[in-house]
Amino acid sequence: MSIVYTIGEALIDFIPTEKGIGLKDVSGFERAAGGAPFNVACAVAKLGGSSSFIGKLGRDAFGDFLVETMSGIGVDVRHVLRTGEAKTGLAFVSLSSDGNRDFSFYRNPSADMLLAADEIGGIPFGNGDILHFCSVDLIEAPVKYAHLQAIEAVKAMGGIVSFDPNVRLPLWSSPEACRRTILAFLPKAHIVKISDEELAFVTGLEDEEQAIASLFTGDVRHVVYTKGAAGAVWYTADERVAVPGHSVTVADTTGAGDAFIGALLYQLHTRELPVNGLEPGVIREMLAYANAAGAIATTRKGAVSSLPGNEDVLRMLGGV
Repeated sequence: MSIVYTIGEALIDFIPTEKGIGLKDVSGFERAAGGAPFNVACAVAKLGGSSSFIGKLGRDAFGDFLVETMSGIGVDVRHVLRTGEAKTGLAFVSLSSDGNRDFSFYRNPSADMLLAADEIGGIPFGNGDILHFCSVDLIEAPVKYAHLQAIEAVKAMGGIVSFDPNVRLPLWSSPEACRRTILAFLPKAHIVKISDEELAFVTGLEDEEQAIASLFTGDVRHVVYTKGAAGAVWYTADERVAVPGHSVTVADTTGAGDAFIGALLYQLHTRELPVNGLEPGVIREMLAYANAAGAIATTRKGAVSSLPGNEDVLRMLGGV
């Protein structure tokens, strides 16, 4: 069976104990494992799939905690490297009353940024494996070139590449630098997951349909557009499949998008589906499953702690 690899940042999220106030006014935080590629690897494993995380952590207590968290869930950590040159990254989060987030990152540099291209060569990617990445670690650092190496290696083996821009502007020198880099990497992916909050920024287009159409460039075959409570839409060159959202009480949106894409990749992986020729009925099943996983994640605090298991998702879908 294939493996879902994720590459990029793993860090510590400090989640506020209070909602509805700015980050400067938060008086207490709870430690939580985080980082979008880390979360996606955990999401796949928690659902029962096979996942492996590629990244670099500091030789510090936070790095130990992240490795132990992944191992405890069942993520393969053989490709997690450790370094004494930098510390494990930190992110402090504030939550608005509706569960939405504001971030402040501490990584100048952080250990994840030091993963180098020549440290990717020994990873045994196989035919049908999936590689998922985001934009946070595409900043100008060694890890950017590690991504390029991994993408090329997976494609050479006939694997599938998935990209979630997961825009975090505070980490970039300018919004334009972020946008330019996302657009450079986007054509390298077969699957692009993008949110309604990111679409206009990434594409530069206000018209939704035109913006979606512009994402079909290079190797892109699928665009999965998430709209929060309004549901999600899966686009191919010939099909448009939509599923409605779920009415839930939102506690924290941290990790919801990662739960969504993790659930989608879990299905591609466990059902051994190809990137080309997916039937609309199969797409609808996969999209409904992923949408339910994302909705469940919003009802729980934290990122990894909010990730659902397969039984949770099936229960929300009514046992389907």
